Amino acid sequence: MKKTLFIKNAAILTVTSVILRFIGIIFKIWLAKLIGSEGIGLHQLIFSVYMLVTTFASSGISTAVTRLIAEEMAVGTKKGCLKILRRSVELSMIIALLSAVLVFFGAKFIAIELLGDARAEIALKILPLSLPFMAISSCIRGYFIARRNVTPSSVAQIIEQIVRIVIIVCLVRTFSDKGLAICCAAVIGGDAISEIFGAFLLFFSFTRDTKKLENLNGRARPDYPIVRKILNISAPITSGRYLNTLLRTAENILVPKNLSKYHLSGKNALSQFGMIKGMALPVLFFPSALLNSVSTLLIPEISQAIIKKQNYLVKSTTRNILKLTLITSFIFTAIFFTNGVEIGNLIYNDNQVGFLLRALSPIIPFMYLDSISDGILKGLDQQLFSFRTAISDSVIRIILILLLVSKTGLNGFILIMYFSNFLTCFLNVNRLLKLTNSKLIILNEIIIPLISAFFSVYICEFLLVFLNLKTPIIHTVILSILSLSVYLFLLFVSGSVKRDDVLNLIH
Repeated sequence: MKKTLFIKNAAILTVTSVILRFIGIIFKIWLAKLIGSEGIGLHQLIFSVYMLVTTFASSGISTAVTRLIAEEMAVGTKKGCLKILRRSVELSMIIALLSAVLVFFGAKFIAIELLGDARAEIALKILPLSLPFMAISSCIRGYFIARRNVTPSSVAQIIEQIVRIVIIVCLVRTFSDKGLAICCAAVIGGDAISEIFGAFLLFFSFTRDTKKLENLNGRARPDYPIVRKILNISAPITSGRYLNTLLRTAENILVPKNLSKYHLSGKNALSQFGMIKGMALPVLFFPSALLNSVSTLLIPEISQAIIKKQNYLVKSTTRNILKLTLITSFIFTAIFFTNGVEIGNLIYNDNQVGFLLRALSPIIPFMYLDSISDGILKGLDQQLFSFRTAISDSVIRIILILLLVSKTGLNGFILIMYFSNFLTCFLNVNRLLKLTNSKLIILNEIIIPLISAFFSVYICEFLLVFLNLKTPIIHTVILSILSLSVYLFLLFVSGSVKRDDVLNLIH
């Protein structure tokens, strides 16, 4: 029954993730058309600061809430659960309010000295409004995970996203003639309003759910230092995420600054930065939502297998998920490589974004493998290794940006992305294979699928010429469906994928 409940919750989280990503992509398309790539670049800079302060305000405390309340539910009482949540909210609110004060009063300095764009100041002054409510939401989400009931938080996230988009659309349209500074401020304002709305939704669900805590039949435990326990759990997690986010923020600030030194005005540099980070990468990452859902289901199974010393199960599961990731990433690499320009034009009506999709498509397998292997490593209790890898990667990227981008421009940054993704992918996958004693068969799991992927796309592209499809969206959809069908057929015929492989993933 517990396994069924877990799979149900994981499936809900997966569907929620796919819906949120899809809505996010559609919204980004609309926003890019309205404020352009320069506006997206400016928003990306502001969003870097947003991610930095929200990471500090809430990330680790949510995990602490989940662990401590789950423990209290096993042996304690309703009063104990509520006390843990109350202390967590208080602590999270203190941190959030301190962050809000720093950002509000330091907005001008951050905008001019750190981001290098005075237009970000207004948005940065609005940003702190969302932090206290985000802190509350984070704690309540941790509570619902401990309660093994992810439906309220998932529903709240979807409704919050819809509210966010409706408000931002209204605000941006109203102030579209006031310049990029006001438009980006409107976007951040919409974020703040939706966060407040989402927090009230979660709080309402929480008040209804607490009635079910009456069924807890544990004993009241002696007082213990709850705050210290919360900090013991949250501090290492928050520190790691904060440092990594801080380095990513520094990278986001440095890229447009160094691009502007390479025969570009600041405006063009910001546009190029926006096209890569805010437009191209979200499209390339979108298909990975399916893989992340599978890894979410498998990670607890791996952890359980380790406890039971079922090493064979860990080995086979790891090999299957890596194989699935490779097979999936190759076909999307082929589609974006051959039709990147058309897809860029179709989504953003921008040739440059299309060229970037094509230029970045070869790193898709490395991005997907890195993401999946990092998740599995954390399931294998390898958080410290993942942390060291991520921090080392960020430091190397920053050094290379300082050395290369001002001299080589956008091409240099693309090369840095190639190197960075290959490095982290190699380190994580190599570590994973060693820990699980697994191996990848080069011919059947890399070479044949890669050749089959490109052959499938090219042969389907050739056949579609005879249909003379003049509508880009119809051409892209039919090409993708046909290519996937031919690709799967070739994989089964070549023996790269067998019936047992599918059954092993399901079971």
